[in-house]
Amino acid sequence: MAVFEKRKSSKLTLDDTITLTCSIEAAQNLESHTDYVIRVQRGPNPENSWQINRRYSDFVTLHDGLKVSGMELGLPPKKVFGNMEREFIAERQQALQGYLNRILSHQLLSSCFLVKRFLDPTNYAPNSVEDALQHVSMFFRSEPHWDVVEPLRDIGWRIRKTYFMVRPKSQPKVKQVLAWSYYGPDKDLDYKDLVPIMKLLPTIQHPFIYPVTYVSASDSGGLAIRTFHGTGTLKDFICKAKPKAHYMKKYCLPKSYTAFNIMNIKSYGRMILEALKFLHEKGLPYGHLHAGNVILEGNACRLLDIENTLLGLPFFYRGYLSHFRKINTTEAVDVYSFGHVLYEMTFGSPLNVASKDDFPHTIPPPIKSVLESILTTEACKTKLPTVDDLLADPLFSDVTFPERDRPQFRIPSKLKEPLKAAKSEVEKRLQEDSRVVSSFRRLSKAQAHHNSDEEKRRRKKAHLKKRMSEQNIGEANNSTPPAQTNGNHAGNGAVPTPPPPSTPAQPPPDEELDKP
Repeated sequence: MAVFEKRKSSKLTLDDTITLTCSIEAAQNLESHTDYVIRVQRGPNPENSWQINRRYSDFVTLHDGLKVSGMELGLPPKKVFGNMEREFIAERQQALQGYLNRILSHQLLSSCFLVKRFLDPTNYAPNSVEDALQHVSMFFRSEPHWDVVEPLRDIGWRIRKTYFMVRPKSQPKVKQVLAWSYYGPDKDLDYKDLVPIMKLLPTIQHPFIYPVTYVSASDSGGLAIRTFHGTGTLKDFICKAKPKAHYMKKYCLPKSYTAFNIMNIKSYGRMILEALKFLHEKGLPYGHLHAGNVILEGNACRLLDIENTLLGLPFFYRGYLSHFRKINTTEAVDVYSFGHVLYEMTFGSPLNVASKDDFPHTIPPPIKSVLESILTTEACKTKLPTVDDLLADPLFSDVTFPERDRPQFRIPSKLKEPLKAAKSEVEKRLQEDSRVVSSFRRLSKAQAHHNSDEEKRRRKKAHLKKRMSEQNIGEANNSTPPAQTNGNHAGNGAVPTPPPPSTPAQPPPDEELDKP
C-alpha cells in the first residue's frame, strides 16, 4: 500500500442524493421528430440548471429501464399518425411532464443511474463494473487472499458503489461480499489518517454491529469485505425480497410487506439504539442508518456500513435533512434515521416524506409517542430526543438481553482529533445545505406571495387609490385662482395693499436753474 501513500486521495464533489427537478419548456418540430427542451435544476438554486433535448424515443428507452421497478409510471403511448400536429404535441408535452414528475417524486427512482443519466449526461457517464473491478484487482495484488466470484449488479441504490461476491482462497466454500466505493463529497480525512482508521474497523466487537473481515483504501476509494448473509437486510425481510435481486425490483413496489409486532419492534429498536450509543461514545460518526443497512441474524439485528462516513458518502436521508436546520449533527441524523426505521418496522413500508404529523390511532400508544417525538414537523424543527432519551423511553427501557462479552473498540489518541475534525466538516456542510434550502424557500414564498392573485389585487387597488389621490390634488390646484403678490408680501398669505397714488417727481436742482 506504500504506492498509494505517495498520492493525494481524491473525492467526487457531486452529491448524488441532491434532488433533480425538471420542466419541459418547449417542443420543437424537426424534420422527422419532435425535440422536447427540458430545463433541469440540481438542488434549490435556479442558477444551478441546464438545458437538455430529448425526443420521445429517449423517454421510451428510460421507461424500458425502469420497468424492473414494477411501478406504473404512466408514459404516454406512442402515436404513429398525426404525431407532428400542434395539439397532439402540446398534450404529449404535458403528459411527459407528469411522467417525469412521478419519477422524481420517488426517492429510489429519482436516485437511480438511469434517471440521473437521462437528465444529467455530463456528470453520469456509463457506470462500468469493469472500472470497479480494476480497483479491486489492485488491492488484491498486495492482498492475494480472495478470488472474485461474480459481480452483484444493482443490489444497492448507490450509483458509485459496486458489490462483488468473493471467497477466501483458504476457504473456497465461504461466501463473502466485497463493497467498493469511490470517495464521496463528505470525505475530509487525509489519506494518512484515513487508512489507519479504516484498519481499525475489523477490531470492533459489538453484538449489534456486523463485523468487517477486511477493509482498505486507495487514492480514489475504499473497500470492505463482510460475510454474505443469506437472509439479507431488515429491508429485505420487510419487503420479502431476495438479497441478490435488483434493488428497484426488491423495494420500489414489493408484492407484499411484513410489519413487525410490538415485541420485535421493542427488541430490534433497543439493539439499534445500543449500537448507535456505542458509536457515539467512541467518537465514530455514522449517519447511515436505514432499513437496508441493518442485517437480521437470528434474533438480533446488526448495523452495516460503518465505513461510509469515513469514505465521505452522503447520507441516505440527505434530501430530507436539508429541510430541518436543527438536525445539524451526525448524532441527530442517527436519531432522525432511527425514526424512519421504526416507522418502516411498524407499518411495513417506508415513510417516503421528510416528516409526518398524523399517525393512526390504531398503532400502540408507546410506538406512536416515539414516532411523534422524532418525525413530526415540530420535533424536526425544534429538538429531537437523544439516543439516551430513547433508551430511557418506556418502549425500550424494559428490554433486556442475555449476558454478553463487553463491546470492544479503541481509537488511538493521535487519530481522535482528525476524526473529530472530519466529523465537524460533515456537519458544517449539513448546516450549510439547510441554510441554503431555507434561504431559497423564503425567497420562493416571497415570490409566490408577490405573484398571488390576492397580492395582485391589493397592489392594483393601492395603485388606483394613489392615482385617484393624485388626480384629486391636481383638480384642486386647477380650480384655485392664482394669487396676486408683490415682492414685500410674496408667499406670506397676506392680501397685498394697493400702492398710493403717484405724484409728479420733483426736477433736480440744476434743471430748475436752466428754466428761463
